[in-house]
Amino acid sequence: MTEKHSEQYEVIVVGGGAAGLSAALVLGRARRRTLVVDAGEPRNAPAAHMHGYLSRDGLPPAEFLAIGREEIARYGVELVRDRVVDVTKGFTVSLASGRTVHARRLVIATGLRDELPAVPGVAERFGRDVLHCPYCHGWEVRDQAFGVLATTPLSVHQALMVSQWSKDVTLFLHTVPEQELSGDDLRRLAAAGVKVVPGEVAELVIQDDHLAAVRLTDGTTHPREVVFTAPRAFPRTDLLQRLGAELHETPFGAYPVVDPTGLTTVPGVWAAGNATGFAEQVINSASRGYRAGATINGDLLMADLDAAPQGARGTARPATTDPQTKHRPSPRV
Repeated sequence: MTEKHSEQYEVIVVGGGAAGLSAALVLGRARRRTLVVDAGEPRNAPAAHMHGYLSRDGLPPAEFLAIGREEIARYGVELVRDRVVDVTKGFTVSLASGRTVHARRLVIATGLRDELPAVPGVAERFGRDVLHCPYCHGWEVRDQAFGVLATTPLSVHQALMVSQWSKDVTLFLHTVPEQELSGDDLRRLAAAGVKVVPGEVAELVIQDDHLAAVRLTDGTTHPREVVFTAPRAFPRTDLLQRLGAELHETPFGAYPVVDPTGLTTVPGVWAAGNATGFAEQVINSASRGYRAGATINGDLLMADLDAAPQGARGTARPATTDPQTKHRPSPRV
């Protein structure tokens, strides 16, 4: 590796979604030399619009990200369309393009990958009339005939939740055995007016570019206009694992252990957005990115002040290296 290929940054943000861009915006405004590495694979790409983000409700996700990229550029933040292929504990980051960069701090905002049920029609219609989040899309499909395609017994909760947006809800158990539903599950489903249909789903029936029905393997069809289903989540934690971050198991995958600011168990490494949890919406991800960015700025400031010669305060510029943070930043930012 030659010197010209080892560029120095104060912070490298891995991931250019809401969390990563929000962190980068705060850091850029704090005059930190920041690089965002964006692989260009946003989780909400299939959705035509995003909802529940105050002042941005109904905005297309791609437009939201384009605005964010323009905003961080105003403050000198560099963004590259690339992929991180390796990272060391000294925060030397190798990119797929062959570029090597170094940072004093890292933000991992790599999100997660959704794996949809292998039922014909589901992937093709995802983000249109196959949905997963009623808070994201429930208003737009309100009062239509809903189906819920179960993937685990937890799909009962999803069926109960979507009944807030429609009183015509059918839970298709698919591969979930009926006996796995508890007495409380059945009682609540009945109270919500949710019909329960056992049996494996063979396909979604599409007519005139619209969902028309759910067909079971026994040949029976059930007219439905919208299907909700919970994808299986695969958190993108490869980089965190390479760095030795502690993970904890959840019903939706293994996520990093973080403090309220997003600091992982690896000093100098923060995580934000869907890299920290399955249910982080865009507005939550942006908030977590903001908190991480502000905390990192304070952490770097304290490290530089403590490393500066006595009497040099006010003249020292940030160092290019420092001991891995001995200050555990306060979660209050």
